[in-house]
Amino acid sequence: MRKPPRVLIVEDDLSVAELIAVNLRHNGFVSIIVFDGEAAQREVEAVVPDLILLDGMLSTGSGSGLLHQWRTDVRTQRIPILMLTARSEASDQVPGLDAGADDCLTKPFSTQELMARIKAVLRRRVPDIVSESIQVGELFLDTTTYRVTFRGDELKIGPTEFKLLHHFMKHAERVHTRGALLDRVWGDHVFIEERTVDVHVKRLRASLGAAAAMVETVRGAGYRLTVLHNVGEAVGKGSPANPG
Repeated sequence: MRKPPRVLIVEDDLSVAELIAVNLRHNGFVSIIVFDGEAAQREVEAVVPDLILLDGMLSTGSGSGLLHQWRTDVRTQRIPILMLTARSEASDQVPGLDAGADDCLTKPFSTQELMARIKAVLRRRVPDIVSESIQVGELFLDTTTYRVTFRGDELKIGPTEFKLLHHFMKHAERVHTRGALLDRVWGDHVFIEERTVDVHVKRLRASLGAAAAMVETVRGAGYRLTVLHNVGEAVGKGSPANPG
């Protein structure tokens, strides 16, 4: 029998945390509530959860610090993370996405929207990709081991960026609009804005390092992955500092 998904709730507002936990339980999830970063880290070290709900502004400090810590740790870098923020402006969600969150949800939110976001994030997990190996120029991606290498050096790439790169590499030299990428990479994107694509492309380029220039911005259209004969000389094309 398949085990129910385990969700770690990192939220210092007890009433909010308990409301989330009740709804998770009614939808077949197992939930663990913690109120600060230290307790959250202890839980993650004990058992890696299937998903983390992270309050963006804990009373003990910003959730972005925890997010960065988990995204730089090999053991936790692929955990889907949904950040909860009290800010209302859509642009205020960008720092959370930029720090490594798979999605952001603004408080107050309905329980229906929360569950829809959770299920969408879990559906977008990397293991859903069919096992295969792809090579474009000197860039190599293996979905069996979830590894990406460039010129033989392994690159550290988050789960959403891995899926995005996989799509780019399967359709190299083709121009992809932001809307098309949402359809093909995110799938159920009813709650996701096109700006999210730009954030993840920026993160993908940062992860690719010397190969970042392979992901080009096509002005007025979208993005394209191309083979460059001299990557080192082409850094100006769609560099990490110019995400489009």
